[in-house]
Amino acid sequence: MAQGTGSINSDYKDWEWSDDAGERARLLQSPSVETVPKNSERQGNGLGSTSALGAVFIVVNAALGAGLLNFPAAFSMAGGVAAGIALQMCMLIFIIGGLVILAYCSQASNERTYQEVVWAVCGKVPGVLCEVAIAVYTFGTCIAFLIIIGDQEDKIIAALVKEPEEVGSSHWYTDRKLTISITAFLLILPLSIPKEIGFQKYASSLSVIGTWYVTAVIIIKYIWPDKELVPVEIPTSPSTWTAVFNAMPTICFGFQCHVSSVPVFNSMKQPEVKTWGAVVTAAMVIALFVYTGTGICGFLTFGAGVEQDVLMSYPSNDIPVALARAFIILCVLTSYPILHFCGRAVLEGLWLRYTGITVEEDVVRERRRRLLQTISWFLLTLLLALFIPDIGKVISVIGGLAACFIFVFPGLCLIQAKLSEIQETRAVSWWAQVSYGVFMVTLGAFIFGQTTANAIFVDLTA
Repeated sequence: MAQGTGSINSDYKDWEWSDDAGERARLLQSPSVETVPKNSERQGNGLGSTSALGAVFIVVNAALGAGLLNFPAAFSMAGGVAAGIALQMCMLIFIIGGLVILAYCSQASNERTYQEVVWAVCGKVPGVLCEVAIAVYTFGTCIAFLIIIGDQEDKIIAALVKEPEEVGSSHWYTDRKLTISITAFLLILPLSIPKEIGFQKYASSLSVIGTWYVTAVIIIKYIWPDKELVPVEIPTSPSTWTAVFNAMPTICFGFQCHVSSVPVFNSMKQPEVKTWGAVVTAAMVIALFVYTGTGICGFLTFGAGVEQDVLMSYPSNDIPVALARAFIILCVLTSYPILHFCGRAVLEGLWLRYTGITVEEDVVRERRRRLLQTISWFLLTLLLALFIPDIGKVISVIGGLAACFIFVFPGLCLIQAKLSEIQETRAVSWWAQVSYGVFMVTLGAFIFGQTTANAIFVDLTA
């Protein structure tokens, strides 16, 4: 996209905005990314030190995660392998387009985080809605992570105590609520309290290895299935024409790396939109192969009976699968503090902006407020995870929000950026880009509305 001449809407004076008050919100970025302050002068050919190849792996790291466990169930809901692949390919076009739009608008507005780009380009109301959506999304994802921990621990404990799976756990110390609570209090809460999370960057590589291992196990188990595996029914078409839309939240949740993409773009040695387009295309293709391999093989192994968390469909005493469960638990344990940190940073930015207090003036009360925010966040997510054991219900809710980050906000940014360009005549390319932005917003609003309504009236009331 060629950057035209014009001014981007900077509505920062609204709601008593101050640069200092927004600094905490700037922390919402990948822990693996190091950026310079936005006011720094450009040096050489770029701003950061990340190569294009390095950016590819950072974006892949941001996209891949525990969401891959739900892809076999998504293929089942979509109505089979063909429908699942077709749905992914169609959505991938807009997923990549959204990432390119965000880079374009980041360059035009000189902002370095997702929410700051939306604030600068679209104004106060979309900016606040974006920050609220990020807080709700990270909160819901933390709930999903705790549910995943419970799912995997159930299977591991069942194998250790050698209890029949159909009978269930009969000992108090194997109770799911107890095991989740102990794990959360001992491991997650201490990692969530610190002011900075730079130390978490060293755990990201292990998380990536873990997700690749899970995919390899699922593929191998399909090629060489267990002898006692009973033949299953493999759906070849969706049950209803609307059922295919039920797979969209999982796909959006899996491919959503847009919130952390803006800092990655600005960390590159050459932060150019054309180079970034190649980076995100390569990254999304890699993620596509991982998700598709997991989705196809997991679905064909268990058919319509596949669990929302595919690892739950395997027996407890399978050693390679047990190792995969351990990897997923480790991945989630290190991811929860990062997601909580992102949500806390947004809430902190909203609070400071609303009160008009600068960071320097609020140093004394920052620690007390951080502890209160962290403990409240932790206890609420833990409580909800204990009483919502089905991860599919959580994914159906936050997947709709992921669609907003992928479609709605990038589409709004593109529309506003093009409208702000000062041009005597509107070229065909200008109209095409505005139309593309309108379509993205419409598609994202439809996915969000459909999946949220379905989650509220079907999943959560079931």
